[in-house]
Amino acid sequence: MTDFRLICEIEPPTRPDLRHVRHQIGVLTPVAESFLIPDNHIGRATVSSIAVAHEVEAMGGRSVACVNSRDRNLLGFRRDLLTAAAYGVDQFLFVHGDKPTAGDRTSELTVRAMIDEARAATDRPEFAGTGPFRVGVTASPHRPLPRWKSAADFVFVQVSYSMEALLRWREANPVALPVHAGVMVLASARMAERLRATIPDIEIPDALVERVRADPEAGVDAACAQIEAVRRSGAFAGVHLIPVSRYRQVAARLERSIA
Repeated sequence: MTDFRLICEIEPPTRPDLRHVRHQIGVLTPVAESFLIPDNHIGRATVSSIAVAHEVEAMGGRSVACVNSRDRNLLGFRRDLLTAAAYGVDQFLFVHGDKPTAGDRTSELTVRAMIDEARAATDRPEFAGTGPFRVGVTASPHRPLPRWKSAADFVFVQVSYSMEALLRWREANPVALPVHAGVMVLASARMAERLRATIPDIEIPDALVERVRADPEAGVDAACAQIEAVRRSGAFAGVHLIPVSRYRQVAARLERSIA
């Protein structure tokens, strides 16, 4: 596919310092078509995904700001849409949000409600002169895509280490939307244990865990090989890559492969 897109997820700061964000963007720009910025991922407070998305745009990149329904009520979400319009951020990934480390969900909003609100927003007078927002949703590789999610503009399939599972899901969900497969670098055997404990749906091959235990670079190799397999399949519009702390190694490896 000539228009295969690599969307790299970056780690948002948990302190008021954007230097690490800028470094990730600079390192990954040669291989990434755009960047996804998580929103209070794994229940920890981070700098606003919309503010970081604006930073990406200021550095000449394209951004997708993740927005979770967990931490917002309707007024807070409308504030976020106004902020995004002021910053020129026009692409979102709407998610339910991970379980917070403390406290309860706001729970007033759902992903479905956020899609409807974003669609309606630019018809309002306060958004005059603003183009429509593009919105994406997530999907589990183990479950059918709900029909209402077809109202989105693109889909991110959650991380799977199995190409067979991804292709089965794609065949069973022949939606016309651009669909991006989730690929995550396995940085360590300890990371594999943590993922298995916190994400019941994720299946990580024991053989891969053992390779990573022996050689941490094996996780980078496996992720890059999976990206190539997804591209060759022709079944997906691109990949949502989560390089975690290995972003330098992934960028170097991908640059060599496209040189």
